[in-house]
Amino acid sequence: MATVTQLRPASVATTGAKPHASNEALVLSNVTRAFGALRAVDDVSLSVAAGQKYAILGSNGAGKTTLFNAITGDFPPTSGRIQFFGEDITELPPHERIRKGLRRTYQSSLLFRDLSVRDNLFLAVRGVSNGRFSFLQARASHASTLATHDLLERARLTHVADELVANLAYGQLRQLEIGIALAGAPRLILFDEPAAGLSPAERRELVALLTALPAHMSFVLIEHDLDIALRVVEYVTVMHNGRVLKSGTPNDIENDAQVQAIYMGGKH
Repeated sequence: MATVTQLRPASVATTGAKPHASNEALVLSNVTRAFGALRAVDDVSLSVAAGQKYAILGSNGAGKTTLFNAITGDFPPTSGRIQFFGEDITELPPHERIRKGLRRTYQSSLLFRDLSVRDNLFLAVRGVSNGRFSFLQARASHASTLATHDLLERARLTHVADELVANLAYGQLRQLEIGIALAGAPRLILFDEPAAGLSPAERRELVALLTALPAHMSFVLIEHDLDIALRVVEYVTVMHNGRVLKSGTPNDIENDAQVQAIYMGGKH
C-alpha cells in the first residue's frame, strides 16, 4: 500500500480535490446532494486510495451522513460522479454497490435483537453469498459456517457468540455491526460514528478492532471523537456546511488553527 505522503501533499489543502492515483478505491467528483433549496452536500471532491484509512470530520449538520448516503446510493447525488475502484457507480442501486464490495454501518443499530450474535453474523454471510436463498441448514464444515466463525473472532465477540443480541452491552452491539459489515470480503467500509455512546473501555476495544482490520481493506470513518479518529486513520477531510473545509494528515488537522477554532475550541 502506498503511504499517505506518496498520495497526498504534506500541507493542509483548502479543498477536497487531490491528484488522482492509479489505485484509488473511491473517487468523488463534485458531488452535490440537494433537498429542495438546501444543499446538504455541496460540490464535494475527494479520493480514498485502496487500503487507505480515511476520516471525515465535522459538526452536526456538516453533511457527513448525507455524503455517506450519496456514496451508498440511499440518496444518490443530485449532481457529480462517484467511482468505486475505477467503475462509475453513480447510478447503481444500493444492492449493486454492496455486491461490488461496498459496505456501511449506521448510527442506529440495524440488528436482529431476538437472534444470537452468531445467527446475525451467519445471516450477514449468507446475504452476500451465492447460496443466500437456500433453506438448507449449513453444516459445521460449510463455507458460511466457517466464515461466521472468522467474523466472530475478527469482531472480538467469540465469548458472546450464542448470546441474544438484545442482551449485549452497547459497545458489543457496535462491534457486531462492524462484524456484519465485514461479511463477504468487502473492499471498502463506511463507518458512521462507531464510537458514539461508547464508554472509555469500549472505545479502546473499538480502536483495537479498527487497527486490526486487513491492510488491503479501505475504510472511511465519520466520527465526532477526534481522539479515536486521528488514531486510526491516515488522512482526514473536515466538512463544514456541506462543503470541504480542510483536508490533510491527522497531524495537519489537529494543528490547524481554523479547525481548532471551529471544532475544538482552541488547542486540542
